[in-house]
Amino acid sequence: MIHIQNLTQVFGKKVVLDDVQLEIGTNEVCALVGRNGAGKSTLLNSLLGLIPAKSGTITIHGVKQKSGKEIWKSGIAYLPEKFTLYPTLTGYENIAFFAKATTKQLDEAKIEGVLKSVRLWEDRDLPIKKYSKGMLQRLGLAITLYQDAKILILDEPTSGIDPIGRIEILEVLKTLKNKTILLSSHHLDEIKQVCTHVAFLENGKIEKYTVGQFLKIQRLGEMEA
Repeated sequence: MIHIQNLTQVFGKKVVLDDVQLEIGTNEVCALVGRNGAGKSTLLNSLLGLIPAKSGTITIHGVKQKSGKEIWKSGIAYLPEKFTLYPTLTGYENIAFFAKATTKQLDEAKIEGVLKSVRLWEDRDLPIKKYSKGMLQRLGLAITLYQDAKILILDEPTSGIDPIGRIEILEVLKTLKNKTILLSSHHLDEIKQVCTHVAFLENGKIEKYTVGQFLKIQRLGEMEA
């Protein structure tokens, strides 16, 4: 589904990604983990085609980014850590606005479905300036889900949310079926709950583990420390 081969990104004299290799299979839920400044955002932006690769290839849905085709973009939906919504509009109006912007037409049944899936249907007519941070994050996820993409890229989807809001987001993620998900996170508890694999980024390199393997390594590191 996602195949990264020999990806290198250099800014000035700093090598942020060094010959990175990563493969994420169909319906995997993979956490992208690394310290602040490790290059997680660079990797995500490279995947999205926002930063041209210095060298290497990125293949999504069997199509290389540099092939000139846009097919690879059609199956990806992205939820950034910080996103812009319209505070004077209601939750329904916000998702309708983005739906028209991305698909050129409005599917009211689909809007109802995604709002129900993130438990915001009852609050659909409330101006979002009255939403909590967790509600806003769930609305952002609903907008992402409306695109009905096979691949979801989520950048710190629980960032800045209180514990109850985090639980609500995680419960939504657990219900998603037939989705390949790459999410950046630094919360081991939520990785354990929703992810199947972990891509650990350190010193420009990535090692991929199952969640069980990664948690075992973390425990051993704590014991050795």
